[in-house]
Amino acid sequence: MGKQLKVAVVMGSDSDFPTLKSCIKILKDFGLETEVTVCSAHRTPDKAAQYARNAEKNGIGVIIAAAGKAAHLPGVLAAYTPIPVIGIPIKSSTMDGLDSLLSIVQMPSGIPVATVAIDGADNAALLAVQILSTADENLRKKMIEYKAKLAVKVEEKNAALQEKLTEI
Repeated sequence: MGKQLKVAVVMGSDSDFPTLKSCIKILKDFGLETEVTVCSAHRTPDKAAQYARNAEKNGIGVIIAAAGKAAHLPGVLAAYTPIPVIGIPIKSSTMDGLDSLLSIVQMPSGIPVATVAIDGADNAALLAVQILSTADENLRKKMIEYKAKLAVKVEEKNAALQEKLTEI
């Protein structure tokens, strides 16, 4: 097995950073190297194209792209690279992020972008981990452990609820 691939987290504006902070933390918690950058599909289209064209050569295995409003960044990046792109629609003041969601999920045939929920940064990180874990057994084990911990938390919450029900 070669060098572990990185995850790129690309945001259309630095105002997206608060939403993406937990995404970056999850990726780092899984031990993944992350490359974080601001790149606009509209204000810096040449930079976006160059970034995507060079992503594979630069050791990127998955791109997570977050954008609001017209939200073209994930699709533009996907148009220029063969590697998977995960789009995060960012909630905007205009339509509570519905405009962003629709912009990202309505990709033309041949240019897929996996899309998570509006402001779904955590799930974008976890999907990136799952994609990379198909070729990385250690990462796969970490994901299995993560999901086991989720199940334990649910059982703990159920036990606490059952205890409250005895008080009614």
